[in-house]
Amino acid sequence: MLRNDIPDFTAASAALDGTRIAYERGGSGPPLLMLHGFPQTRAMWAEVAPTLARDFTVICPDLRGYGESDKPAGVASYSFRNMARDQLALMRHLGHESFHLVGHDRGARTAHRLALDAPGAVRSLTVMDIVPTHHLLTELTHDVAKGYYHWFFLAQPEPFPETMIAADPEGFYTRCLLGFGKADLSDFAPAQLDAYRTAWADPQCRRAMNDDYRAAIEIDLHDDAEDLDRRVTCPALVLYGAEGAMARAYDVPATWATRLENMAARTIPGGHFFIDQSPAETTEALQTFLSSLD
Repeated sequence: MLRNDIPDFTAASAALDGTRIAYERGGSGPPLLMLHGFPQTRAMWAEVAPTLARDFTVICPDLRGYGESDKPAGVASYSFRNMARDQLALMRHLGHESFHLVGHDRGARTAHRLALDAPGAVRSLTVMDIVPTHHLLTELTHDVAKGYYHWFFLAQPEPFPETMIAADPEGFYTRCLLGFGKADLSDFAPAQLDAYRTAWADPQCRRAMNDDYRAAIEIDLHDDAEDLDRRVTCPALVLYGAEGAMARAYDVPATWATRLENMAARTIPGGHFFIDQSPAETTEALQTFLSSLD
């Protein structure tokens, strides 16, 4: 039986082109798709999604490779293009030809790719605490390489990182939660941590998350290079943690200025995981942005 990690939501799954995607759905109104990041699951939206569900039909899936979704073999399976196709197929399966789209971390990169590949499906785009993948990898600084070392460690060929992480999965992924900006373990709700730890205990989940990072360097960098001259034209919001590594290293809105045609930006108190640290402020920012589109 699928977990129910978001209060008052219903857990389900859908088989989409051979890949089963687990998700939770709640509320009514215009459709809103919310995508989590690494090393989390759909449970990260537990303190945000229920409020948004007062005005929207909110769908919170696990990305392929994460949580309770399928974990296919092969690095190519984890390109952001393939991960985006899952989410577009899920929304169509649920009867939504167009929808608002929110993503954090890897979910934000998936969301950006979805908006590029299927612009007619995306009513609005919100990306949380990322700079564009191509920019991060080609304009890499010493400070970013040090803080985001996991990009390069996880991208090493199998089974090297898998073997190293297997010695202490909880220790490694907990360090990830605490290492990308200002955060304490107490910032993460116990029920959400429980969902993440369940995922981390699965060797196939650990392998799939590594393949996600392998694909970023082996596939997504090339895909993004081909699309450097393209802009997402729908209304877009860039949210980032005021005390996070991205805010320290970059002018985050400036990195998106040539990629998002109709963009607003604002900071949220906290670091990379500001959704967990400041759920009320995150919810308010999303409500303000989405309500402005009516």
